[in-house]
Amino acid sequence: MKRSLLCMAALLVAASAHAKLPAPPAPTDEAKAKAAETAAKTAWAAKVDGYKLCLSMDKAASNHFKTAAATGKPVKPAAANAPACADPGPFTYVAAAPKPVEAAGAHSPAATASSPPSGKAPAAAPTPKKP
Repeated sequence: MKRSLLCMAALLVAASAHAKLPAPPAPTDEAKAKAAETAAKTAWAAKVDGYKLCLSMDKAASNHFKTAAATGKPVKPAAANAPACADPGPFTYVAAAPKPVEAAGAHSPAATASSPPSGKAPAAAPTPKKP
């Protein structure tokens, strides 16, 4: 009897542990800005890594040509159309300023009104009375 009660209590605890978790809160504007900055920094880091790789490949190629020429091996000329390594420069990030509510068009109608909202003319002609 005690064993069955203990098993039932364990099942109740396990069922409550598997309850549905609440949805995460919507990201705030600050969190969105931080995510955009992180994405920009990651893209810049990828450009820096590519630049460093390009420099190391140029160094290795020049070393190969130098040693091959010193030993008398025939060497094909380097590709003349290879692009030069482009330094991405220091990281800079300018956050986009949010639009003010007035510029977003929240308070204005889409088109300028050409007539007042109500006029003196009736909306429909009155129906004649039946005799």
